[in-house]
Amino acid sequence: MAGGWALLPILICSLVALAIVFERFWALRRAAVLPPGLGTEVREWARSSKLDAAHLEALRNGSPLGELFAGALAVRDRPRDIIKERIEDTGRHVVHRMERYLNTLGTIALIGPLLGLLGTVVGLIRMFLSVMAGGIGDPTRMAGGIGEALICTAFGLVVSIPAYVLHRYFRSKVGGYVVEMEKEATALLDDLSAPRAAAPRRRAAGAPEAAASQAG
Repeated sequence: MAGGWALLPILICSLVALAIVFERFWALRRAAVLPPGLGTEVREWARSSKLDAAHLEALRNGSPLGELFAGALAVRDRPRDIIKERIEDTGRHVVHRMERYLNTLGTIALIGPLLGLLGTVVGLIRMFLSVMAGGIGDPTRMAGGIGEALICTAFGLVVSIPAYVLHRYFRSKVGGYVVEMEKEATALLDDLSAPRAAAPRRRAAGAPEAAASQAG
């Protein structure tokens, strides 16, 4: 109440930022994004060819890394370039979901000081209007305007500084996850490409022997 009406948008921003922070902390848990041992398990499944549509769907819905693997395994019989392109396309969608709400958090960090500045200007205008109406003989009128200005400025900074720090933290966390997911996806891509790369070599090696037997 002492901060005036300009404090209301700041309070709303603080509630939105708090909800986003709790949601992102939960959604970006390491165990939820990069389940331990999933990469090794999926590569073993790919080598043994124990995969079906239901298996891929469960993998896709399990975690962001599982969704990336499922996208590659869905085209596992295609050439390496097509598998790599599918991994890149799926990866863009996965990263977009991991960065969900972070733009909103960054916006709150940006507009927090501006809303505080707005409250400051409103408070100063109120103080000068009080001085114009009653002169400077009543210091309580001036104190009310100055107090409103300082309260709005302080609350704007209190909201924006943690929002900015957490925005950068979540961005960095997503970036680290992306690097690890790229490593896992590359390992799976190498495993999926190895059998197809070995097959032409075996056929090429067997060709001279077949030609020699026909000549004999």
